[in-house]
Amino acid sequence: MSTLSRRNFIKLSSLTGAALTLGFYSHGKETSILKMDTAGNLGVDLNAWISIDTSGKVTITNHRAEMGQGSFQSVPQIIAEELEVDLNSVNIVFAQGNSAKYGSQITGGSSTIRGTYKKLLNLSATAREMLIEAAANKWKVPHGECYAENGHVIHKPSGKKFHYGELVQEASKLTPPKHVKLKLPEEYKIIRKPIPRQDTPSKTNGKAIFGMDKRLPGMLYAVVERNPRFQGKVKSFDDTETKKVPGVKYVIPVKTSVFATFREGVAVVADSLWAAMQGRKVLKVEWDDTGFEHLNTEQLYTRMNESLKSPGLSIRTQGNAKGIFDKSDNKLEAVYETPYESHSCMEPVNCTAHYHDDMVEIWGPIQGPDWVQDFLSPLLNLPKEKIVVNMTFLGGGFGRKAFMDYPHEAAIISKEIKAPVQVVWTREDDTTQGPFRPGMVYGCKGSLSKEGSITSYALRTAGQNMDHQWLNANKEAYNNSGSEGFLETYFRSIPNYDFSDSPLDVPIPVMWWRSVYASTNAFAMESFMDELAAKAGKDPLEFRRQHLHDERYQALANKLEEVSGWKNRKKNEGYGVAITECFSTIVGEVVKVSKKSDGKIKIDKVWAVMDCGWYVNPDIIRAQVEGSIVMGLGAAVTHATHFNDGKAVEQNFNTYKMPRIIDTPEIEVHIMDNEEKAGGVGEPSLPPFAPALTNAIFDLTGKRVRKLPFSLDAV
Repeated sequence: MSTLSRRNFIKLSSLTGAALTLGFYSHGKETSILKMDTAGNLGVDLNAWISIDTSGKVTITNHRAEMGQGSFQSVPQIIAEELEVDLNSVNIVFAQGNSAKYGSQITGGSSTIRGTYKKLLNLSATAREMLIEAAANKWKVPHGECYAENGHVIHKPSGKKFHYGELVQEASKLTPPKHVKLKLPEEYKIIRKPIPRQDTPSKTNGKAIFGMDKRLPGMLYAVVERNPRFQGKVKSFDDTETKKVPGVKYVIPVKTSVFATFREGVAVVADSLWAAMQGRKVLKVEWDDTGFEHLNTEQLYTRMNESLKSPGLSIRTQGNAKGIFDKSDNKLEAVYETPYESHSCMEPVNCTAHYHDDMVEIWGPIQGPDWVQDFLSPLLNLPKEKIVVNMTFLGGGFGRKAFMDYPHEAAIISKEIKAPVQVVWTREDDTTQGPFRPGMVYGCKGSLSKEGSITSYALRTAGQNMDHQWLNANKEAYNNSGSEGFLETYFRSIPNYDFSDSPLDVPIPVMWWRSVYASTNAFAMESFMDELAAKAGKDPLEFRRQHLHDERYQALANKLEEVSGWKNRKKNEGYGVAITECFSTIVGEVVKVSKKSDGKIKIDKVWAVMDCGWYVNPDIIRAQVEGSIVMGLGAAVTHATHFNDGKAVEQNFNTYKMPRIIDTPEIEVHIMDNEEKAGGVGEPSLPPFAPALTNAIFDLTGKRVRKLPFSLDAV
């Protein structure tokens, strides 16, 4: 614990309103902060995540974004377990951006639980033990005679008890114990229970604040006419008619940082969103689109296919895959294609900013508040502490809202007009401007032994490397995610393999999409695994099982076989399987298809088995698996982004169509129980769906689907 001089106390209290600071938090060091709230109640922050006032009210801070994946429930559920409080009586709030206090706050890579659960368990157990110690000291009894339950510390022999609020002041003065005992999974009362989500009521009664719900005194609204070719410049604009629209206040050019380039546009700012949109409709902009290529979809895929013929960048290799393949008499080659995709979150991109007094405050649906601070600091020439980032609920993110372009855009517009502003992207903006999931082409080669096991496996990826878009990027660096989705156990069971990358350099901005490159890699990997099984004359699941040299993977395959009734498949039904791994989680899926009376394909059911190791809430897991499968269904058979003359073609849901309830098959989810470390939940169930579906279609019809998206009515 640190101490304060009177001078420093006065200085801190005048700046923060705190009555007394007793500690600090930095890089894993616990803190205890005594403070007054606005009602005059004395409260204590026992660490960065836990605050308890003198009435006993517990406030738990969620340091990550909530975009539907459940962190607003899961983080408090972890803390409440070891803190021994009733989750229903806890107040949950979002943290501001502060990486020094919370560590990484980026919500991506399915990292919220797997990256912080051990720290959260230890911090909440530490707070509990400090409260128990404070009670023991007040009663002058041994620590071991006391225990915590439901927000109270109880003395076993006498039955006396204090609520936490009566102990926080004394507890905050204690030195945190270096080691605390955590509960065993069988002792959990809150974790691993399907507890209803705390954010559901507010999202159904309208009280939840999403980005576009934010309001500030004097706030204006802005929409931006951006260049549809991504890298074009504003040559000139005519705002004569725009300024005639009632409510329009400003028309200003804007330049927003997008990777190593700037996206240019013209912002229309008004006293209402409607006025801004009407003003934009009559704005006339002349673009300078020279100096970069204006490509269409066919040109992009021609280049990707051609690049498969040239040497690539080595990603991961073992043995001599090429030599074994060349000499083999039992081998197979195939090429697969996956499309560009828009993120198309139900809540379009938006952000509110107020630049004032040499600082900027931001509110919005943001996946990485600390990333926004790091990104904007040099661009706005402000220290990080002068960039305050407040998170709201997100109506979907999928990686798009981890990008920093839209907070930058809002900040520079606010600075220019000297007023708070909310910048809203229309659905057309959101669908056409990207960044997009990159389209990819895969060249696969494999050979088999006489016994039907894989002797060589080669995968060449061709497509845009997101990391190559940054300023001063190393264009010779391979795609770090080029083997993402492939089971780690396969790397141990296949003696010769070669993963390589042929990057495509074009002016279309691309970025993370749910499950990142695994969302495209897995279609090629697990489709080709099925083709190898057919080449070997073996059952597809059994073929995979013979290459699963690990008990954990075998257990998942056994469960998948059991729940899907794999061995009891009937004629006139097609069953397809795929097993993938990303973000430290293994997911197996079986898809069942059949033919309707008109001969067209119908998806009957999906069985999904997830092994994410240690987990929090099974209901949240099931919801994420179901959502991932529906999103995977859309990318497989419903939507794609195409380009013509350098511009995105699809503009709204009339052409970029989403799966509907009637399109969604029955989904049955099973969760493996084991003692493995926590893996991701929000993304890993998406990659296996497409290959499981197309493998099922092959099982039923004998037709191979190697290009996505495809029409179920056309196979």
